[in-house]
Amino acid sequence: MMAVAAPALRLGARPRPGLVLALLVLAVLVVAVAAPGLVARADPLAADPLRALAPPGAGHPLGTDHLGRDVFARVVYGARHSLGIGVLATALAVGVGSLLGLAAGLAARLAGEALARLFDVLSSFPELLLALLVIAITGPGTWNVVAAIGIAQIPTYARVVRAQTFVVRRSGYVEQAVTFGHSRARVVARHVLPNVVGPVPVLATMGIGQAVIATSGLSFLGMGPQPPAPEWGTMLAESRDYLRVAPWVAFSPGVALTLSVVCLTVAGRHLQRRFEGRTP
Repeated sequence: MMAVAAPALRLGARPRPGLVLALLVLAVLVVAVAAPGLVARADPLAADPLRALAPPGAGHPLGTDHLGRDVFARVVYGARHSLGIGVLATALAVGVGSLLGLAAGLAARLAGEALARLFDVLSSFPELLLALLVIAITGPGTWNVVAAIGIAQIPTYARVVRAQTFVVRRSGYVEQAVTFGHSRARVVARHVLPNVVGPVPVLATMGIGQAVIATSGLSFLGMGPQPPAPEWGTMLAESRDYLRVAPWVAFSPGVALTLSVVCLTVAGRHLQRRFEGRTP
């Protein structure tokens, strides 16, 4: 009786408050990225020198910056740049990394080992350092940052997919499909690929958070979206000279950046527990 009741209790368990809160914050961030005008009515680029460095108040809930621009509007519109670049860079890394990892797992031994050593070499560099190297070659800009961060993250997904491919290619259902005379392309598309990408969404969810941090870091150094575009890293860079007289200018984008990364990490760890078969 007790053994039967325990699973029922687990199935009916309520979601964790932290997970619910993280998902709510992520939902707000998605709205800010897709339609920032629904969240902030002010123009993020409209300057008002007479209201420069105004503290938070009724007209400006998070105050204004050194040019009199509304900080709340810039934080909301900045989500489109910071999170958008992070999502695009992660999508690039997932797509290219999965294809390279699949190729390395299915290729002949010599070619597979060559690709594996390439992944190891790229993984030996910190992602931000590798992204800086790409930026040094391509120059600053939004799309160059997307490419730089995406390239830096490719080895992470490639190594995971390669390891999964080694396991799946030796499984019974793949060998049975080969025995039935299915073509190599059909076996890969229908039996190998769907079974090797299982861990990828988990990694990608947390990878977006890492990409957002890298985006803000590159923007802080002046290599991301150029002013006056609102971006969290750029806002932090512009506010460093006013920390003593107007700390709210740096506090707001810093909190937005921290919240987004923490919530993405919480969601990613929840997916990881579900993938590993543990109780959420």
